[in-house]
Amino acid sequence: MSHLQFTNVGKLFSGDNWAVKNFNLTVNNAEFVSFLGPSGCGKTTTLRMIAGLEENTHGVIKFDNDIVSDPENKKYLPPEKRHVGMMFQSYAVWPHMNVFDNVAYPLKFQKLDKATIKKEVSQVLKIVELDGLEERKPNELSGGQQQRVALARGLVMKPRILLLDEPLSNLDAKLREKMRRDIREIQLRLKLTLVYVTHDQKEAFQMSDKVVVMNKGQIEQIGTPAEIQNSPSTQFVREFVEIGSH
Repeated sequence: MSHLQFTNVGKLFSGDNWAVKNFNLTVNNAEFVSFLGPSGCGKTTTLRMIAGLEENTHGVIKFDNDIVSDPENKKYLPPEKRHVGMMFQSYAVWPHMNVFDNVAYPLKFQKLDKATIKKEVSQVLKIVELDGLEERKPNELSGGQQQRVALARGLVMKPRILLLDEPLSNLDAKLREKMRRDIREIQLRLKLTLVYVTHDQKEAFQMSDKVVVMNKGQIEQIGTPAEIQNSPSTQFVREFVEIGSH
């Protein structure tokens, strides 16, 4: 059973200004899928449509067999009911809250009891290697640790799907390499369905089960990292892979 399915999904802003057009994709349960392409190709808009932060104007989005968005039939599930975790390019951690409160925020929003919140937050802080830092404020953490706080906050609600939008672009090269490995390891260990947006080919090819190469709002090719690298199906993919390999 597919965990996430797009059928002819599009986002039309006005006139003939398509941000995303004719998007068809199946993401399987526990699969790591990357949206790869240059700036402005529709990657983030597509990610936001999964989260419900952006409404598609065309087509159908399903989680398992549940329709979460179908504008033609006026079906739209709001973001807070989609049970999706999201991690942004900016860390988006609250400076006035300590690590524990930042991570606990989604659970408090769900009005869970204190004992449950403490247990769930403790478990997820261990997973992201932040246990022992519960009382620290974000300004007392490194960039990598702040990124882990954001990741923990996305994980703590046990999301149906975890969405990551260029999450490592603000980190230095060495830390970025470590976070790539850690995110992939956590995804495999927790059997998470994860959709990842990046313009960095190395990142996409190193981490993903499946890569969706996008250009001007449309899919150019879907395949494994090896298929994209060794058998590019369009001129755009061929040139994009060549440029990225230099």
